[in-house]
Order: sequence, then structure tokens, then C-alpha cells
Amino acid sequence: MKKTVIGAIALFGAVSIAQVSAKETISAVGSSSVTPLMEVFSETYMKTHNDVFIEVQGPGSSAGVKAAKNGSADLGMSSRNLKTSEKEPTIKELTVAMDGIAVVVNPKNKLGNLTTEQVTSIYKGEVTSWKQVGGEDKPIVVVTRDTASGTRGAFEDIMKLKRKIAGKKVSAISQRAQVANGNGALKTMIASNPYAIGYISLGTVDKSVHPLAINDVQPRVDNVKNGTYKVARPFLVLYREGQVSKETQQFLDWMTSEEAQGLVDKKGYISVHQ
Repeated sequence: MKKTVIGAIALFGAVSIAQVSAKETISAVGSSSVTPLMEVFSETYMKTHNDVFIEVQGPGSSAGVKAAKNGSADLGMSSRNLKTSEKEPTIKELTVAMDGIAVVVNPKNKLGNLTTEQVTSIYKGEVTSWKQVGGEDKPIVVVTRDTASGTRGAFEDIMKLKRKIAGKKVSAISQRAQVANGNGALKTMIASNPYAIGYISLGTVDKSVHPLAINDVQPRVDNVKNGTYKVARPFLVLYREGQVSKETQQFLDWMTSEEAQGLVDKKGYISVHQ
């Protein structure tokens, strides 16, 4: 009798393991700015789709583009438009949200507004004191994102922080700038230094940082929607046309549904339905 019970338990365990391993795994790799939204998408989707498991990693937009192109991930995530050199006919781009980029300072900084020209001059290292832009007589601590960051790429494009060297476009951000890997790390650096300045995804702004108006326009969702706040970019999901599984295609279709886009609005991003 004991043998029968043990055998039944072993068989049940084997079936359970087989059921778990039978799940379709969908991998999404890329932008650390898109990652928080993709994690919300994934958690919500898996609640009603028990046949899939979605894993999300956020090493940066450049890594997301590469992963989509070389097939090391089912989906790539980018928080910037693709460069001409990155585009391929078989790589499709799905816009799942729009997002502003907020220029942020420490909450102790009483400055409320900068112009795009002032921000550009700060990041080029031409303006080095807060006094030069209406603040305290203190040195500006410039914080930027790593070169793989889509937020950095979009910020450089919008703020005209590119220059040509030997016919090739390169970053014009001062080499003295401190580098943060991810929105979270950048927020921590700003929150711990009263004279620091940085930029992050609008959807990740919280009380640890103070977002500045740019050209007297507040970085708010409604201002991104109406086009008055210009420091904005798309959140893209990249995939190989005709090479995704049925389950992955269903997840892609769901991301632009009313349910998914409701989550976009709820999390402080801008729905593609607006």
C-alpha cells in the first residue's frame, strides 16, 4: 500500500513539474525606463494567461535593440527611436506608450525653471554654477545616464547634445558628468546631493526629486499630450516579423488593448490611445 501511495505522489510531482515546464516563456530585454511598465504589463497578463511566463530584464535600450535583432530575446524594449543604422525591414516597432523626460534637481533646490538652452549649456559643461541660471552660488553637479540608455539617447537628440567628430555623431555631454545606471540610481544621486541635476523618465518621478519646468512648461502628462512639453519620447517594443510565437503575438496584441493602455495611464505614462 505504501509503495502505491509513494508511486502516486511521485507521479503527481512529475505531472506538476511537466505542467510548469510546459509554460511558454516570453523574454523581454532592454530599456530600464520601459522595464517598470513592462513588469506591470507582464504581472497583469500572467494573472489571466496561465500558459505563459514573462521574464523582463532592463540593461538598456541598445541592448534591447540588439536582443531583438539577434534573437536572444523574444521582445526588445527601447525608450528612444531607433537610429537609421539600427533599422531593419524584419524588425517591427510597436509603440506601447509615450513618456516625458523630466529634468530633475534635489528638493532643496529652489529653482523652478530652465530653458532648453540653459539645460544644454549645463550638460556641455559651459554653465558650471547655479548662479549663472538664477540659483545659488554653488557648483552644478551634472548627472547623466550611461551610453546604452535610451533616455540618454532621446535626451541628447531633444537637447541637441550631439557633435560631429570626423564625420561621426558623438555625445556632447561633458566628460566631467557623473554617470548613473538606471532611473533609480540617478534619483538616488540627485536625492543625496543638493547641487545635482539629472534627467529621468517622467513616469518614475517621485518625492525624492524636484522636476523643473522647461521653457516655463511643467513636465506633466497633460502637457506631453497637448504637445507643449517637448522633452518626450516613445516607449517601443521590438520584435522580429513572422518569427514570434503565437503566445508572444497575443501578448503584443494585448499591450495596445484598452486594459493595457489603462495601466499606462494609471502608472503616469501616456496612452497610445490619446
